[in-house]
Amino acid sequence: MAKRPKKRAADRGRRRPEKGLPGLEFHDDPADFLKAARAHLAADPVMSSVVTTIAERSVREDRDGAEHDLPHRWWVVVRDELGEVVGAGMRTAPFAPYPLFLLPMPSDAAAALAHVLHARGEHVGGVNGALPAANVCAGVLAMLQGETAEVVLRSRLHEARTVVQPRPAAGQLRLAREDEAGLVLEWFAAFAADAAEQAGRTEGPVHDLAEDEQGIRRRIAEERLWFWVDEDDTPVHLTGHNLPALGSARVGPVFTPREHRGRGYAGNAVARVTQRILDGGSRACLFTDQANPTSNELYAALGYEPVVDMVEMGIGPVEP
Repeated sequence: MAKRPKKRAADRGRRRPEKGLPGLEFHDDPADFLKAARAHLAADPVMSSVVTTIAERSVREDRDGAEHDLPHRWWVVVRDELGEVVGAGMRTAPFAPYPLFLLPMPSDAAAALAHVLHARGEHVGGVNGALPAANVCAGVLAMLQGETAEVVLRSRLHEARTVVQPRPAAGQLRLAREDEAGLVLEWFAAFAADAAEQAGRTEGPVHDLAEDEQGIRRRIAEERLWFWVDEDDTPVHLTGHNLPALGSARVGPVFTPREHRGRGYAGNAVARVTQRILDGGSRACLFTDQANPTSNELYAALGYEPVVDMVEMGIGPVEP
């Protein structure tokens, strides 16, 4: 019998891979995950924006002693036969059906991930992220769970390297204030409903804007929520963004109440926030719903260009 090869020095201390699948490496600690995957994520910080942002935020929350009441909270690194990182994903969503989020990875790894989760009894109600990985994983999970997978939302990731300034609008941009947290929370909910309506859906998409007032106050304290206000300092539009993560910051949500639309507030606010991100040395990106022509036209006019298409897959019972 051949001797088992010794571990390389670089392999020592690495989190043990899932038994039988040496390419899948699960992490419950976001700091450990970032240590393992940082170089891979940093190679394309726009593509990895969602995973990196949430992992870095989770590290900060753990450091501050925040308590978590999530049914699932893990990250996964995918390695090839040489031990190089070739993909990543996570399950950290605070909202039902607690979907996975997958970055690009080999299709066989996406299928293997589905088998591992099923084997350990982890029911999955949705898979979001890059194609084809999200589609492959959702399809295998649906088969194993005796359910069906279908597309809930087709999204598109965009990046702006320069900003095309829109026609000026009345008013100005300012940071949201702590005493405006209730209004921000109300507009977050309205944003989801309006996005669904503009895209012709009856329900809002599964997204990462599930938030409570405490989370809104944290965003305000981190200076990442902005109002466009009129001459009376009354908010007429909201634009948010994430903190920079590995050199990339993601814009969103972008919401204008119905009675204030058509006056250029959204274009001016997004242009200003995007320029601030670029001036700070980070790359600026955002997601759009492919079925929403309004937002796609707005961002294209401001200089945002498509990077990659993504998908949100729902997994549920087979209809009779």
